[in-house]
Amino acid sequence: MNIDHCDYIVIGSGIAGLRAALELVKKGSVKVFCKGEPWQSNTRWAQGGIAAAMQEGDTVEFHLQDTLNAGDELCYEPAVRVLVEDGPQRIEELINWGAQFDSKNGRFVFGREGAHSQNRILHAGDATGKEIVRALLNWVQQTLGIEIVPYRPAVNLIVQEGRACGVVVMDQDTGERSAVLARAVLLATGGAGQIYSHTTNPPAATGDGVAMAMRSGAEMMDMEFFQFHPTAFHYSGAPRFLLTEALRGEGAVLKNTEGKAFMKKYHPMGDLAPRDIVSRAIVSEMNATGGSWVFLDATSITRKKLYDRFPNIHQFLQGYQLDLAQDLIPVSPSAHYWMGGVRTGLDGETSINGLFAAGEVACTGVHGANRLASNSLLEGLVYGARCGASMVQQPFDLPASYEPDPLTIGYLRANPEQLRTRLQSVNWQNLGLIRSETGIKQALEFFEDTPVFDPSSVEELELLNLLDCSKLIGSFALQRRESRGSHFREDFPSRNPEWNGFHSVLRDGKIELIQL
Repeated sequence: MNIDHCDYIVIGSGIAGLRAALELVKKGSVKVFCKGEPWQSNTRWAQGGIAAAMQEGDTVEFHLQDTLNAGDELCYEPAVRVLVEDGPQRIEELINWGAQFDSKNGRFVFGREGAHSQNRILHAGDATGKEIVRALLNWVQQTLGIEIVPYRPAVNLIVQEGRACGVVVMDQDTGERSAVLARAVLLATGGAGQIYSHTTNPPAATGDGVAMAMRSGAEMMDMEFFQFHPTAFHYSGAPRFLLTEALRGEGAVLKNTEGKAFMKKYHPMGDLAPRDIVSRAIVSEMNATGGSWVFLDATSITRKKLYDRFPNIHQFLQGYQLDLAQDLIPVSPSAHYWMGGVRTGLDGETSINGLFAAGEVACTGVHGANRLASNSLLEGLVYGARCGASMVQQPFDLPASYEPDPLTIGYLRANPEQLRTRLQSVNWQNLGLIRSETGIKQALEFFEDTPVFDPSSVEELELLNLLDCSKLIGSFALQRRESRGSHFREDFPSRNPEWNGFHSVLRDGKIELIQL
Protein backbone atom coordinates (compact mmCIF):
# COMPACT_ATOMS: atom_id res chain seq x y z
CA MET A 1 0.00 0.00 0.00
CA ASN A 2 1.35 3.41 -0.98
CA ILE A 3 1.80 5.79 1.97
CA ASP A 4 1.67 9.59 1.80
CA HIS A 5 2.04 12.26 4.51
CA CYS A 6 0.74 15.71 5.38
CA ASP A 7 0.21 17.67 8.59
CA TYR A 8 -3.59 17.65 8.63
CA ILE A 9 -6.29 15.64 6.87
CA VAL A 10 -9.79 16.94 6.14
CA ILE A 11 -12.35 14.45 4.80
CA GLY A 12 -15.07 16.40 3.01
CA SER A 13 -15.17 19.63 1.01
CA GLY A 14 -18.35 21.26 2.29
CA ILE A 15 -18.62 24.36 4.45
CA ALA A 16 -17.16 22.73 7.59
CA GLY A 17 -14.21 21.09 5.84
CA LEU A 18 -13.22 24.10 3.76
CA ARG A 19 -13.49 26.49 6.71
CA ALA A 20 -11.36 24.19 8.84
CA ALA A 21 -8.75 23.87 6.10
CA LEU A 22 -8.32 27.65 6.03
CA GLU A 23 -7.57 27.54 9.76
CA LEU A 24 -5.29 24.49 9.61
CA VAL A 25 -3.09 25.80 6.81
CA LYS A 26 -1.81 28.52 9.15
CA LYS A 27 0.21 25.82 10.93
CA GLY A 28 0.88 23.13 8.34
CA SER A 29 0.04 21.36 5.09
CA VAL A 30 -3.54 20.19 4.52
CA LYS A 31 -5.05 17.55 2.27
CA VAL A 32 -8.80 17.73 1.66
CA PHE A 33 -10.25 14.44 0.37
CA CYS A 34 -13.59 14.26 -1.40
CA LYS A 35 -15.56 11.55 -3.19
CA GLY A 36 -16.21 13.57 -6.33
CA GLU A 37 -15.48 17.13 -7.44
CA PRO A 38 -14.80 19.58 -4.59
CA TRP A 39 -18.06 21.45 -5.16
CA GLN A 40 -20.19 18.29 -4.93
CA SER A 41 -20.90 18.47 -1.20
CA ASN A 42 -24.13 18.58 0.80
CA THR A 43 -23.50 22.29 1.36
CA ARG A 44 -24.06 23.06 -2.29
CA TRP A 45 -27.62 21.77 -2.06
CA ALA A 46 -28.65 24.07 0.81
CA GLN A 47 -31.30 26.46 -0.50
CA GLY A 48 -32.79 28.54 2.27
CA GLY A 49 -29.96 30.39 3.96
CA ILE A 50 -27.73 30.81 6.98
CA ALA A 51 -29.11 32.10 10.27
CA ALA A 52 -27.50 34.67 12.55
CA ALA A 53 -28.57 37.58 14.75
CA MET A 54 -27.08 40.38 12.65
CA GLN A 55 -29.80 42.96 12.17
CA GLU A 56 -31.25 45.61 14.43
CA GLY A 57 -33.83 44.26 16.86
CA ASP A 58 -32.49 40.73 16.85
CA THR A 59 -30.14 39.38 19.52
CA VAL A 60 -28.07 36.26 20.11
CA GLU A 61 -30.35 35.54 23.07
CA PHE A 62 -33.39 35.44 20.77
CA HIS A 63 -31.53 33.13 18.41
CA LEU A 64 -30.46 30.98 21.35
CA GLN A 65 -34.00 30.66 22.64
CA ASP A 66 -35.45 29.82 19.23
CA THR A 67 -32.87 27.06 18.82
CA LEU A 68 -33.60 25.65 22.28
CA ASN A 69 -37.33 25.72 21.62
CA ALA A 70 -36.99 23.85 18.34
CA GLY A 71 -34.70 21.25 19.96
CA ASP A 72 -37.50 19.95 22.20
CA GLU A 73 -35.70 20.05 25.57
CA LEU A 74 -32.61 18.29 24.22
CA CYS A 75 -30.25 21.00 23.00
CA TYR A 76 -26.93 21.27 24.84
CA GLU A 77 -27.08 24.96 25.73
CA PRO A 78 -23.31 25.65 25.85
CA ALA A 79 -23.03 24.34 22.27
CA VAL A 80 -25.95 26.51 21.17
CA ARG A 81 -24.37 29.55 22.81
CA VAL A 82 -21.13 28.96 20.90
CA LEU A 83 -23.15 28.73 17.67
CA VAL A 84 -25.13 31.94 18.08
CA GLU A 85 -22.30 34.01 19.59
CA ASP A 86 -19.60 32.99 17.08
CA GLY A 87 -21.98 33.04 14.13
CA PRO A 88 -22.05 36.75 13.19
CA GLN A 89 -18.24 37.02 13.21
CA ARG A 90 -17.85 33.90 11.05
CA ILE A 91 -20.40 35.23 8.54
CA GLU A 92 -18.67 38.62 8.37
CA GLU A 93 -15.47 36.72 7.62
CA LEU A 94 -17.25 34.79 4.87
CA ILE A 95 -18.51 38.03 3.35
CA ASN A 96 -14.96 39.41 3.38
CA TRP A 97 -13.91 36.31 1.46
CA GLY A 98 -16.37 37.13 -1.29
CA ALA A 99 -19.69 35.49 -0.40
CA GLN A 100 -22.53 37.56 -1.85
CA PHE A 101 -25.87 37.55 -0.07
CA ASP A 102 -29.07 39.23 -1.22
CA SER A 103 -29.30 42.91 -0.41
CA LYS A 104 -31.50 45.92 -1.13
CA ASN A 105 -30.35 49.53 -1.09
CA GLY A 106 -27.01 48.47 0.33
CA ARG A 107 -28.46 46.49 3.23
CA PHE A 108 -28.75 42.74 3.58
CA VAL A 109 -32.22 41.25 3.25
CA PHE A 110 -33.03 38.85 6.08
CA GLY A 111 -35.74 36.22 5.62
CA ARG A 112 -37.63 34.11 8.12
CA GLU A 113 -38.15 30.35 8.31
CA GLY A 114 -40.02 27.96 10.56
CA ALA A 115 -39.68 28.35 14.36
CA HIS A 116 -37.66 31.59 14.09
CA SER A 117 -39.09 34.54 16.01
CA GLN A 118 -37.11 37.06 13.95
CA ASN A 119 -36.06 37.66 10.36
CA ARG A 120 -32.44 36.48 10.54
CA ILE A 121 -31.84 34.30 7.47
CA LEU A 122 -29.19 35.57 5.07
CA HIS A 123 -29.69 34.10 1.62
CA ALA A 124 -28.38 34.13 -1.93
CA GLY A 125 -31.58 33.60 -3.87
CA ASP A 126 -32.54 29.98 -3.32
CA ALA A 127 -28.96 28.72 -3.75
CA THR A 128 -27.24 29.94 -0.57
CA GLY A 129 -25.12 26.83 -0.10
CA LYS A 130 -23.89 26.99 -3.68
CA GLU A 131 -22.75 30.59 -3.18
CA ILE A 132 -20.98 29.79 0.08
CA VAL A 133 -19.14 26.86 -1.51
CA ARG A 134 -18.14 29.08 -4.43
CA ALA A 135 -16.65 31.71 -2.14
CA LEU A 136 -14.86 29.24 0.14
CA LEU A 137 -13.49 27.14 -2.72
CA ASN A 138 -12.22 30.24 -4.47
CA TRP A 139 -10.39 31.30 -1.30
CA VAL A 140 -9.04 27.80 -0.62
CA GLN A 141 -7.73 27.42 -4.15
CA GLN A 142 -5.78 30.65 -3.77
CA THR A 143 -4.21 29.49 -0.50
CA LEU A 144 -0.84 27.76 -0.65
CA GLY A 145 -0.57 24.66 1.48
CA ILE A 146 -4.06 23.25 0.88
CA GLU A 147 -4.37 20.39 -1.61
CA ILE A 148 -7.84 19.23 -2.61
CA VAL A 149 -7.80 15.57 -3.67
CA PRO A 150 -10.93 14.66 -5.69
CA TYR A 151 -12.30 11.18 -6.38
CA ARG A 152 -10.58 9.68 -3.34
CA PRO A 153 -13.30 8.46 -0.95
CA ALA A 154 -12.12 7.57 2.54
CA VAL A 155 -12.47 3.88 3.44
CA ASN A 156 -11.35 3.72 7.07
CA LEU A 157 -9.54 5.75 9.68
CA ILE A 158 -6.05 4.78 10.75
CA VAL A 159 -5.96 4.53 14.56
CA GLN A 160 -2.72 3.56 16.31
CA GLU A 161 -2.38 3.26 20.08
CA GLY A 162 -5.73 4.99 20.59
CA ARG A 163 -4.95 7.93 18.33
CA ALA A 164 -6.30 8.78 14.87
CA CYS A 165 -3.30 9.47 12.69
CA GLY A 166 -4.46 9.01 9.12
CA VAL A 167 -6.93 7.58 6.65
CA VAL A 168 -7.09 4.86 4.03
CA VAL A 169 -8.50 6.20 0.75
CA MET A 170 -9.71 4.46 -2.40
CA ASP A 171 -9.06 5.39 -6.03
CA GLN A 172 -12.58 5.80 -7.37
CA ASP A 173 -11.65 4.43 -10.80
CA THR A 174 -9.50 1.44 -9.89
CA GLY A 175 -10.55 0.59 -6.32
CA GLU A 176 -6.86 0.65 -5.31
CA ARG A 177 -6.20 1.80 -1.74
CA SER A 178 -3.51 4.00 -0.27
CA ALA A 179 -2.77 5.44 3.16
CA VAL A 180 -2.22 9.04 4.21
CA LEU A 181 -0.70 9.79 7.62
CA ALA A 182 -1.11 13.08 9.50
CA ARG A 183 -0.98 14.78 12.90
CA ALA A 184 -4.78 14.95 13.14
CA VAL A 185 -7.88 14.09 11.11
CA LEU A 186 -11.13 16.01 10.63
CA LEU A 187 -14.36 14.33 9.57
CA ALA A 188 -16.52 16.78 7.61
CA THR A 189 -18.37 14.28 5.45
CA GLY A 190 -21.95 15.53 5.78
CA GLY A 191 -25.05 13.46 6.29
CA ALA A 192 -26.66 10.15 5.36
CA GLY A 193 -29.96 10.95 3.67
CA GLN A 194 -29.40 8.13 1.20
CA ILE A 195 -30.35 5.56 3.84
CA TYR A 196 -33.96 6.44 2.90
CA SER A 197 -35.96 5.93 -0.29
CA HIS A 198 -37.07 9.55 -0.29
CA THR A 199 -34.50 12.22 0.49
CA THR A 200 -33.51 15.75 -0.45
CA ASN A 201 -29.83 14.76 -0.07
CA PRO A 202 -27.52 14.19 -3.06
CA PRO A 203 -26.49 10.61 -3.98
CA ALA A 204 -23.13 10.93 -2.20
CA ALA A 205 -24.75 11.48 1.25
CA THR A 206 -24.07 7.97 2.52
CA GLY A 207 -22.94 8.57 6.11
CA ASP A 208 -19.28 7.83 5.39
CA GLY A 209 -17.77 9.73 8.32
CA VAL A 210 -20.23 8.38 10.88
CA ALA A 211 -19.63 4.81 9.71
CA MET A 212 -15.84 5.16 9.73
CA ALA A 213 -15.84 6.69 13.20
CA MET A 214 -18.17 4.00 14.51
CA ARG A 215 -15.97 1.23 13.10
CA SER A 216 -13.01 2.86 14.88
CA GLY A 217 -14.81 2.87 18.23
CA ALA A 218 -15.67 6.57 18.53
CA GLU A 219 -18.61 7.55 20.70
CA MET A 220 -21.88 8.25 18.86
CA MET A 221 -24.71 10.45 20.09
CA ASP A 222 -28.42 11.02 19.36
CA MET A 223 -28.49 8.80 16.28
CA GLU A 224 -32.27 8.30 16.50
CA PHE A 225 -32.98 11.91 15.52
CA PHE A 226 -33.30 12.28 11.74
CA GLN A 227 -35.16 15.31 10.44
CA PHE A 228 -37.62 15.05 7.58
CA HIS A 229 -38.17 18.19 5.53
CA PRO A 230 -41.92 18.76 5.08
CA THR A 231 -41.88 20.09 1.53
CA ALA A 232 -40.07 18.01 -1.06
CA PHE A 233 -41.50 17.99 -4.58
CA HIS A 234 -43.76 14.95 -5.04
CA TYR A 235 -44.25 14.11 -8.70
CA SER A 236 -44.09 10.77 -10.50
CA GLY A 237 -40.66 10.25 -12.03
CA ALA A 238 -39.21 13.44 -10.54
CA PRO A 239 -36.46 13.73 -7.89
CA ARG A 240 -37.44 14.78 -4.38
CA PHE A 241 -36.37 18.35 -5.08
CA LEU A 242 -36.41 20.54 -1.97
CA LEU A 243 -38.89 23.42 -1.85
CA THR A 244 -37.24 25.57 0.77
CA GLU A 245 -38.96 26.57 3.98
CA ALA A 246 -38.25 30.15 2.96
CA LEU A 247 -41.26 29.89 0.65
CA ARG A 248 -43.48 29.52 3.71
CA GLY A 249 -41.47 32.28 5.34
CA GLU A 250 -42.55 34.55 2.48
CA GLY A 251 -46.21 33.55 2.85
CA ALA A 252 -46.77 30.22 1.08
CA VAL A 253 -49.38 27.98 2.72
CA LEU A 254 -49.83 24.20 2.94
CA LYS A 255 -53.21 22.88 1.77
CA ASN A 256 -54.61 19.37 1.65
CA THR A 257 -55.95 17.78 -1.52
CA GLU A 258 -59.35 19.27 -0.72
CA GLY A 259 -57.82 22.74 -0.96
CA LYS A 260 -58.03 23.49 2.76
CA ALA A 261 -55.20 25.09 4.76
CA PHE A 262 -54.55 22.93 7.79
CA MET A 263 -51.45 23.88 9.80
CA LYS A 264 -53.20 26.20 12.26
CA LYS A 265 -55.02 23.24 13.78
CA TYR A 266 -51.71 21.51 14.51
CA HIS A 267 -49.60 24.37 15.93
CA PRO A 268 -50.00 28.06 16.88
CA MET A 269 -47.18 29.00 14.47
CA GLY A 270 -49.13 27.45 11.61
CA ASP A 271 -47.04 26.91 8.47
CA LEU A 272 -43.92 28.10 10.30
CA ALA A 273 -44.09 25.49 13.05
CA PRO A 274 -41.00 23.31 13.70
CA ARG A 275 -40.27 20.86 10.90
CA ASP A 276 -41.10 17.68 12.79
CA ILE A 277 -44.57 19.00 13.58
CA VAL A 278 -45.21 20.16 10.01
CA SER A 279 -44.02 16.83 8.58
CA ARG A 280 -46.29 14.76 10.82
CA ALA A 281 -49.19 17.13 10.17
CA ILE A 282 -48.76 16.49 6.45
CA VAL A 283 -48.80 12.73 7.06
CA SER A 284 -52.00 13.12 9.10
CA GLU A 285 -53.65 15.09 6.29
CA MET A 286 -52.56 12.54 3.68
CA ASN A 287 -54.01 9.74 5.80
CA ALA A 288 -57.26 11.65 6.31
CA THR A 289 -57.76 12.47 2.62
CA GLY A 290 -56.25 9.30 1.16
CA GLY A 291 -53.68 11.29 -0.82
CA SER A 292 -49.95 10.72 -1.27
CA TRP A 293 -49.15 14.41 -1.08
CA VAL A 294 -50.44 17.83 -0.03
CA PHE A 295 -50.07 21.12 -1.86
CA LEU A 296 -47.85 24.12 -1.31
CA ASP A 297 -49.72 27.25 -2.34
CA ALA A 298 -47.47 30.23 -3.05
CA THR A 299 -49.94 32.08 -5.28
CA SER A 300 -50.45 34.86 -2.72
CA ILE A 301 -46.84 35.97 -3.25
CA THR A 302 -46.21 38.33 -6.15
CA ARG A 303 -44.88 36.78 -9.33
CA LYS A 304 -41.85 39.10 -9.36
CA LYS A 305 -40.90 38.23 -5.80
CA LEU A 306 -41.21 34.50 -6.46
CA TYR A 307 -39.10 34.61 -9.58
CA ASP A 308 -36.46 36.93 -8.08
CA ARG A 309 -36.19 35.17 -4.72
CA PHE A 310 -36.52 31.56 -5.91
CA PRO A 311 -35.11 31.41 -9.44
CA ASN A 312 -33.81 27.84 -9.24
CA ILE A 313 -37.08 26.48 -7.88
CA HIS A 314 -38.97 28.37 -10.59
CA GLN A 315 -36.71 26.93 -13.29
CA PHE A 316 -36.98 23.40 -11.90
CA LEU A 317 -40.78 23.49 -11.77
CA GLN A 318 -40.97 24.85 -15.30
CA GLY A 319 -39.52 21.52 -16.42
CA TYR A 320 -42.74 19.91 -15.14
CA GLN A 321 -45.04 22.58 -16.60
CA LEU A 322 -45.69 24.03 -13.14
CA ASP A 323 -45.53 27.67 -12.09
CA LEU A 324 -45.10 28.78 -8.45
CA ALA A 325 -47.09 31.93 -9.17
CA GLN A 326 -50.24 30.17 -10.36
CA ASP A 327 -50.14 26.43 -9.56
CA LEU A 328 -50.49 24.40 -6.39
CA ILE A 329 -47.27 22.38 -6.02
CA PRO A 330 -47.51 18.75 -4.78
CA VAL A 331 -45.20 18.10 -1.81
CA SER A 332 -44.56 15.49 0.87
CA PRO A 333 -41.88 14.94 3.55
CA SER A 334 -38.43 13.56 2.70
CA ALA A 335 -35.36 12.70 4.77
CA HIS A 336 -33.28 15.83 5.12
CA TYR A 337 -30.84 16.18 8.05
CA TRP A 338 -29.31 13.98 10.75
CA MET A 339 -29.11 15.64 14.16
CA GLY A 340 -27.11 12.72 15.56
CA GLY A 341 -23.52 11.93 14.73
CA VAL A 342 -20.03 11.47 16.10
CA ARG A 343 -20.05 12.85 19.63
CA THR A 344 -17.84 15.92 19.97
CA GLY A 345 -16.97 18.63 22.45
CA LEU A 346 -17.19 22.35 21.82
CA ASP A 347 -13.94 22.33 19.81
CA GLY A 348 -14.92 19.36 17.67
CA GLU A 349 -12.84 16.83 19.62
CA THR A 350 -14.12 13.24 19.63
CA SER A 351 -13.51 10.37 22.05
CA ILE A 352 -10.51 9.31 19.92
CA ASN A 353 -7.37 11.42 20.29
CA GLY A 354 -6.47 13.20 17.08
CA LEU A 355 -9.93 12.75 15.55
CA PHE A 356 -12.24 15.74 15.13
CA ALA A 357 -15.63 16.19 13.49
CA ALA A 358 -17.65 19.19 12.29
CA GLY A 359 -20.89 19.80 10.45
CA GLU A 360 -23.66 17.24 9.96
CA VAL A 361 -21.35 14.29 10.68
CA ALA A 362 -20.80 15.63 14.20
CA CYS A 363 -23.10 15.85 17.20
CA THR A 364 -22.37 18.58 19.73
CA GLY A 365 -25.96 18.59 20.97
CA VAL A 366 -26.53 21.97 19.30
CA HIS A 367 -29.65 20.82 17.40
CA GLY A 368 -31.21 18.70 20.12
CA ALA A 369 -34.05 16.54 18.84
CA ASN A 370 -35.01 18.83 15.96
CA ARG A 371 -32.78 21.27 14.07
CA LEU A 372 -33.87 24.89 13.73
CA ALA A 373 -34.03 25.90 10.07
CA SER A 374 -30.85 27.41 8.58
CA ASN A 375 -28.70 26.57 11.62
CA SER A 376 -26.89 23.82 9.71
CA LEU A 377 -24.75 26.05 7.48
CA LEU A 378 -23.97 28.17 10.51
CA GLU A 379 -22.92 25.08 12.46
CA GLY A 380 -20.53 23.99 9.72
CA LEU A 381 -18.99 27.44 9.54
CA VAL A 382 -18.63 27.98 13.30
CA TYR A 383 -17.52 24.50 14.30
CA GLY A 384 -15.32 24.06 11.23
CA ALA A 385 -13.33 27.10 12.37
CA ARG A 386 -13.21 25.86 15.97
CA CYS A 387 -11.99 22.42 14.86
CA GLY A 388 -9.19 23.96 12.83
CA ALA A 389 -8.09 26.16 15.71
CA SER A 390 -8.11 23.22 18.12
CA MET A 391 -6.39 20.73 15.81
CA VAL A 392 -3.32 22.91 15.39
CA GLN A 393 -2.92 23.05 19.17
CA GLN A 394 -2.68 19.26 19.52
CA PRO A 395 0.83 18.05 20.47
CA PHE A 396 0.83 15.20 17.95
CA ASP A 397 3.79 14.22 15.78
CA LEU A 398 3.49 12.63 12.38
CA PRO A 399 3.40 8.82 12.67
CA ALA A 400 6.51 7.12 11.32
CA SER A 401 4.80 4.28 9.44
CA TYR A 402 1.65 2.27 8.91
CA GLU A 403 1.04 -1.45 8.45
CA PRO A 404 -2.48 -2.26 7.19
CA ASP A 405 -4.43 -4.89 9.11
CA PRO A 406 -4.97 -8.14 7.24
CA LEU A 407 -8.50 -8.50 5.90
CA THR A 408 -10.58 -11.05 7.81
CA ILE A 409 -14.01 -10.45 6.27
CA GLY A 410 -15.56 -11.70 3.07
CA TYR A 411 -16.78 -10.13 -0.11
CA LEU A 412 -20.23 -8.91 -1.11
CA ARG A 413 -21.99 -11.52 -3.23
CA ALA A 414 -25.11 -9.47 -3.92
CA ASN A 415 -25.82 -6.67 -6.38
CA PRO A 416 -24.93 -3.47 -4.43
CA GLU A 417 -27.49 -1.34 -6.27
CA GLN A 418 -30.33 -3.75 -5.57
CA LEU A 419 -29.33 -4.19 -1.93
CA ARG A 420 -29.08 -0.41 -1.51
CA THR A 421 -32.60 0.05 -2.90
CA ARG A 422 -33.95 -2.64 -0.57
CA LEU A 423 -32.17 -1.08 2.41
CA GLN A 424 -33.64 2.34 1.63
CA SER A 425 -37.13 0.88 1.42
CA VAL A 426 -36.78 -0.97 4.74
CA ASN A 427 -35.55 2.21 6.45
CA TRP A 428 -38.28 4.41 4.97
CA GLN A 429 -40.95 1.99 6.13
CA ASN A 430 -39.59 1.20 9.59
CA LEU A 431 -37.20 4.00 10.64
CA GLY A 432 -38.90 6.96 8.97
CA LEU A 433 -41.30 9.60 10.23
CA ILE A 434 -43.37 7.22 12.34
CA ARG A 435 -41.74 4.31 14.17
CA SER A 436 -42.74 1.43 16.42
CA GLU A 437 -40.97 -1.38 18.25
CA THR A 438 -42.25 -3.93 15.75
CA GLY A 439 -41.01 -1.98 12.75
CA ILE A 440 -37.66 -1.11 14.29
CA LYS A 441 -37.00 -4.76 15.13
CA GLN A 442 -37.93 -5.80 11.59
CA ALA A 443 -35.36 -3.34 10.24
CA LEU A 444 -32.68 -4.56 12.65
CA GLU A 445 -33.36 -8.17 11.61
CA PHE A 446 -32.86 -7.17 7.97
CA PHE A 447 -29.52 -5.56 8.80
CA GLU A 448 -28.37 -8.63 10.73
CA ASP A 449 -29.15 -10.88 7.77
CA THR A 450 -26.90 -8.79 5.51
CA PRO A 451 -23.39 -10.26 5.29
CA VAL A 452 -20.35 -8.32 6.47
CA PHE A 453 -18.01 -7.62 3.57
CA ASP A 454 -14.89 -5.75 2.54
CA PRO A 455 -15.77 -3.19 -0.15
CA SER A 456 -13.93 -3.40 -3.45
CA SER A 457 -15.60 -0.42 -5.14
CA VAL A 458 -17.13 2.93 -4.24
CA GLU A 459 -20.62 1.44 -4.68
CA GLU A 460 -19.84 -1.31 -2.17
CA LEU A 461 -18.16 1.17 0.20
CA GLU A 462 -21.24 3.39 0.22
CA LEU A 463 -23.49 0.39 0.80
CA LEU A 464 -21.36 -0.72 3.76
CA ASN A 465 -21.56 2.78 5.27
CA LEU A 466 -25.33 2.95 4.73
CA LEU A 467 -25.73 -0.37 6.49
CA ASP A 468 -23.63 0.75 9.45
CA CYS A 469 -25.58 4.02 9.76
CA SER A 470 -28.91 2.20 9.50
CA LYS A 471 -27.95 -0.15 12.33
CA LEU A 472 -27.09 2.87 14.48
CA ILE A 473 -30.41 4.61 13.84
CA GLY A 474 -32.37 1.42 14.49
CA SER A 475 -30.52 0.57 17.69
CA PHE A 476 -30.88 4.10 19.09
CA ALA A 477 -34.55 4.36 18.03
CA LEU A 478 -35.35 1.14 19.85
CA GLN A 479 -33.77 2.43 23.08
CA ARG A 480 -35.62 5.76 23.17
CA ARG A 481 -39.08 4.71 24.32
CA GLU A 482 -40.72 8.11 23.94
CA SER A 483 -41.52 10.62 21.18
CA ARG A 484 -39.36 13.76 21.03
CA GLY A 485 -38.63 16.12 18.17
CA SER A 486 -38.00 14.21 14.97
CA HIS A 487 -38.15 10.80 16.72
CA PHE A 488 -41.78 9.68 16.87
CA ARG A 489 -42.83 6.31 18.30
CA GLU A 490 -46.50 5.50 17.76
CA ASP A 491 -46.26 2.99 20.62
CA PHE A 492 -44.86 5.75 22.88
CA PRO A 493 -46.48 8.87 21.36
CA SER A 494 -45.74 11.26 24.25
CA ARG A 495 -42.59 12.93 25.42
CA ASN A 496 -41.23 11.60 28.72
CA PRO A 497 -40.31 14.66 30.83
CA GLU A 498 -37.95 12.52 32.90
CA TRP A 499 -35.75 12.25 29.79
CA ASN A 500 -35.49 16.01 29.21
CA GLY A 501 -31.83 16.77 28.60
CA PHE A 502 -30.83 13.11 28.40
CA HIS A 503 -28.84 12.19 25.30
CA SER A 504 -28.35 8.71 23.87
CA VAL A 505 -24.65 7.83 23.65
CA LEU A 506 -22.98 4.71 22.26
CA ARG A 507 -19.74 3.92 24.07
CA ASP A 508 -17.94 0.61 24.40
CA GLY A 509 -20.68 -1.14 22.46
CA LYS A 510 -23.51 -0.04 24.74
CA ILE A 511 -26.12 2.73 24.37
CA GLU A 512 -26.56 4.83 27.52
CA LEU A 513 -28.74 7.81 28.43
CA ILE A 514 -26.57 10.60 29.82
CA GLN A 515 -26.79 14.28 30.68
CA LEU A 516 -24.06 16.46 29.19
